[in-house]
Amino acid sequence: MNEDTAYLLKECDAGTKTAVNSIKEVLDNVKNGDLLDILTESLREHEAIGDELHDLLNEMGQPGKEPAPMARAMSWMKINFKMLTSPDDTTVASLILDGCNMGVKQLNEYLNKYKDADEKVKHLTKKLIKLEEFLGDKMKAYL
Repeated sequence: MNEDTAYLLKECDAGTKTAVNSIKEVLDNVKNGDLLDILTESLREHEAIGDELHDLLNEMGQPGKEPAPMARAMSWMKINFKMLTSPDDTTVASLILDGCNMGVKQLNEYLNKYKDADEKVKHLTKKLIKLEEFLGDKMKAYL
């Protein structure tokens, strides 16, 4: 596999870890059972895609990629500050929607940047984009 493939896999890996961490961060604050079900299912789906990414990275002999420490810290602070000031389902939905929108944007940028990546990895990236778009659309009902 080529360099673009490795870079795209690593960026998807970091993005998936960010999504998993963000969802886990808000789950304890969710009061609406339907919202909790949506987020729990999305968490499971993100973890499954993360497992696929790890398998491909292992096949290539490549390490995974952790989210940037500064980005992780900023995300944690934003989530916890907003949940402290407004601990309700609307805040959870808003935070998750913002994250989904950012994820979709970044993943599309990576697809364009790493044009020579393997088609299987591009397909997995597009699957992750669709998951983010779907979750973001679901969050709109809770705003």
